Amino acid sequence: MSRAITVTGTREVTSEPDAGLGAVFAAYLLPFATSSSTVHLGGAAGIDTAALDWLAAHTGAALIVVVPCTVADQPEVAATAVRRWQRRGRLAGVVELGARRPGTGAFHARNRWMVDRSDLVIGFPRGDDPSSGTRYTLGHAARLGLPHLVVPV
Repeated sequence: MSRAITVTGTREVTSEPDAGLGAVFAAYLLPFATSSSTVHLGGAAGIDTAALDWLAAHTGAALIVVVPCTVADQPEVAATAVRRWQRRGRLAGVVELGARRPGTGAFHARNRWMVDRSDLVIGFPRGDDPSSGTRYTLGHAARLGLPHLVVPV
């Protein structure tokens, strides 16, 4: 079954997937990130980059990175990961939404873009701050009636 997934999460983790985070991804991403799936990732530092690296190395899912401005405007660790997987031919696409500058409005627009094109949202929040981008994204999925999986990290 083909499905589109959005992965979202905190920036408050290292972008390098450690053994613990890798185990979390294996448990909660692997069942959904099949070779017939498309996964949208936000291209930020933290979970976005860690999940990109893990998914690219461990799955055959089509990976699409979506950024609010351009890849060059992303944090260096995130931009480096995107360029690395582009060079290796592992990305199905990079979408640069062209916002004038990064900020809450641009991040929310990026997150809505991804969710609006997905059948499932998997969120990796840290804490329960309702103003976090991860919670915003999960809330958007809920408002649309989309299934969403919350995996606290």
